[in-house]
Amino acid sequence: MTFASLGLIEPLLRALEALGYQTPTPVQAKAIPPVLEGRDLMAAAQTGTGKTAGFALPLLQRLTMEGPKVVANSVRALVLVPTRELAEQVHEAIRQYAEHLPLTTYAVYGGVSINPQMMKLRRGVDVLVATPGRLLDLHRQNAVKFSQVQTLILDEADRMLDLGFSEELRDIYAALPKRRQTLLFSATFSDSIRALAGQMLDNPLSIEVSPRNIAASSVKQWVVTVDKKRKSELFIHLLKKQRWSQVLVFAKTRVGVDQLVDRLQGLSINADGIHGDKPQATRQRALDRFKAGEVQILVATDVAARGLDIDDLPTVVNLDLPIVAEDYVHRIGRTGRAGQTGEAISLVCADEVELLSAIEVLTRQTLQRREEPDFIPEHRVPATDASGQILKKPKKPKKQKTGGGGKRNLGKWVDSGETVAEAPAAKPVRKVPAFNTGPRKRKP
Repeated sequence: MTFASLGLIEPLLRALEALGYQTPTPVQAKAIPPVLEGRDLMAAAQTGTGKTAGFALPLLQRLTMEGPKVVANSVRALVLVPTRELAEQVHEAIRQYAEHLPLTTYAVYGGVSINPQMMKLRRGVDVLVATPGRLLDLHRQNAVKFSQVQTLILDEADRMLDLGFSEELRDIYAALPKRRQTLLFSATFSDSIRALAGQMLDNPLSIEVSPRNIAASSVKQWVVTVDKKRKSELFIHLLKKQRWSQVLVFAKTRVGVDQLVDRLQGLSINADGIHGDKPQATRQRALDRFKAGEVQILVATDVAARGLDIDDLPTVVNLDLPIVAEDYVHRIGRTGRAGQTGEAISLVCADEVELLSAIEVLTRQTLQRREEPDFIPEHRVPATDASGQILKKPKKPKKQKTGGGGKRNLGKWVDSGETVAEAPAAKPVRKVPAFNTGPRKRKP
């Protein structure tokens, strides 16, 4: 199969040839024809399999062949994305595909000044890539109007339809024309998200090019168990032992990102970090340096799980497991892209056993476990499998309480300095702690 056989026009074929695209990926082959026909679509595919081209190529062709010219402060197609990084990535891809077409494209998102964006929109834009919050800000200030919108695309639809974006999406939907084409593309769809999406689309075609919620087979996945307090130490150990050339590390919190970056930089390791508290310009600069190979270790919160398209990224490390299991698929999807291979390592402590179990159920595989001899955890991580069964709950260490010169152990008071094993065989006399001065209650 070729892109020409899918019915794409010559200017698009010329752009694809310049980009080195030879044959369509499965999601492109299944999505392009129905989108060209104007069908509503829900498409599920692993991250890194070419979803952007799957919706952008037919969209650009339809805009070129159909509809009136865009007017001032208007757009003809909207692409909604969850993060600033993904907005930049998608816009750049669309810009390259439209190289030989008479169409304009632009991206808007928060974290930067709104005024230049308002100026750019004055002449109208054919394809606007946007994060929901900034799009609504622009719409409420009459900087962008929706009357000409022909197509709405939700990229990473599971995130876009999640509760965190529900209010923004509701307001955007209310302002859009009733007659439009709607496309949802994502790596993962929960059943509840699918049901919600089904209410928003008109007789949608649903396509899946891989089993639902399965991570790409090109990514080798394994787990190293460790105590929580030693995770950073273990990561540095593995970095040196495995001789990783470049690593994307995911941490749960912004503080965790900053702490690991500071520790790495203190060891003269070239590292940088990105999270929601950093200005957009700082985040973009760190990402650009990482892509250029100027930074060896990039530490990020899940703000970077979607939208990072890095050529030949060999390794992803989960310093902390994600709270939402679907985010695991997106995280490790940053490696093993476009036919390349990669590895994803998760550093897991006992507190994360429920998260690990949820990931294995979602991905339908039991992740291989390894132990590092010098990092075997004191708090063991119970065995799990893809059925969701946690084979043995971790035992919480018993805390010994002291008082009145004695030690409490297994409900018996023994002299300080004695262990249970050392205590006499006869029943020891209970010593009443000094703080228990009231009368003792007899058992009935």
